[in-house]
Amino acid sequence: MFRKALHRFIFAAAMASLGCTACTRISETDASARNSLRIAAVKRGDFRRIMRLNGIVGAVESFSVIAPRLSGQMMGSGTMIVTKIVSNGATVRNGDILVAFDPQAQLKNIMDRQAEYDGLLQQIRKKQADQVAAKIADETGLKGAEVDVQSALVEMRKNELIPKNQSEINKSNLAEAEAELKQLKETFDLKRKAEAADLRVLEIQRDRAARALEYAKSNVDRMAVRSTMDGIAVLTPITRANRRMDPKEGDEMRPGAIVMQVVNPSAMKVSAPVNQVDVAQLHAGQSAEVRLDAYPDMVFSGKVERISAMCSSNSDSKQIRFFSATISIQGKDPKLLPDLTAAVDVHLQLLKDVLVLPRQAVIGKNGQASVEILANGKSERRNVNIGPMNEFEAVAESGVQEGMLVSLDPQDTNMRPME
Repeated sequence: MFRKALHRFIFAAAMASLGCTACTRISETDASARNSLRIAAVKRGDFRRIMRLNGIVGAVESFSVIAPRLSGQMMGSGTMIVTKIVSNGATVRNGDILVAFDPQAQLKNIMDRQAEYDGLLQQIRKKQADQVAAKIADETGLKGAEVDVQSALVEMRKNELIPKNQSEINKSNLAEAEAELKQLKETFDLKRKAEAADLRVLEIQRDRAARALEYAKSNVDRMAVRSTMDGIAVLTPITRANRRMDPKEGDEMRPGAIVMQVVNPSAMKVSAPVNQVDVAQLHAGQSAEVRLDAYPDMVFSGKVERISAMCSSNSDSKQIRFFSATISIQGKDPKLLPDLTAAVDVHLQLLKDVLVLPRQAVIGKNGQASVEILANGKSERRNVNIGPMNEFEAVAESGVQEGMLVSLDPQDTNMRPME
């Protein structure tokens, strides 16, 4: 009997211990649940509705520096070797040499064109001398033919006094002399026209050679490209050994290749695409904040300057259309350079001194918004009138007061988050 009682006591003690452990775990679970409950307070402050755009930084005033296209040569023909180039980010002045190319090929071209021009001048002089000699010879032959005609006419006056056969010979000689004179006169004019045409061909070749010589001389001057404004030089990377690198001395470039940009750092802008769905919310004059992706801590004030009148399609989807927005940047910084990517927050709406609560705390059904109020350990569903909303916050026009706690995870399967 004693052993049975002892066993019962031990069993009861064990069950009690298990019960206490279970109670402890339940209490810990309740505390954890209470600690995991996410809440937020209704605050009074400023409400902003923004639109995030992503674009590329550029200069308002800039010009592109390209490898010169040489006069008198086919576009894209040949390459040029860089002999001098400014460093990336260098400050340049109006008139400074930005990049220079090896002029040896153009100097040789000048010599070739000069030799061609001089040779044509010699050919023209020789042709003119030959033509003068030929004209004198033709004029002498023409005078001789005229004399022959006059002599034949004199002989014709004797026909009444000489035998008939001799008179026929005189007639034949006169006809022959007149025919010869006529032919010489006709060929004389034709020869002069032919000579003029031959001379004109050489003169045209000479003029072309003269223009080619002038082109070659001007090409030498183009081998050094100078800045047309004060600013900062931003080199355009080129492909070298399968890598994108800044151009340097010794690199080869084709005519028309972009070498760099010279920008005025005092006025910068951001060009950003805007979806056609959102463009109606933008207009010139709206304020903005600009953040550089490379330097997230830097924030610049900005303003929407203009929105393009025409839209374009995206390369990924032809159905989606985009407009282009230009946002000016106020302020200067050495790090603010062209081609940097930037995020722009355009201020669409600003309301001051309003009640603001997290958007995820608001749920609704059939157009009626509500929140879950927490007070004295209890929750209460309360209808509210919601005004403007942004991605994270909503303006409460009525139904709540400043300082009230609202649940960020309202539990109601029949209601949905407000859109």
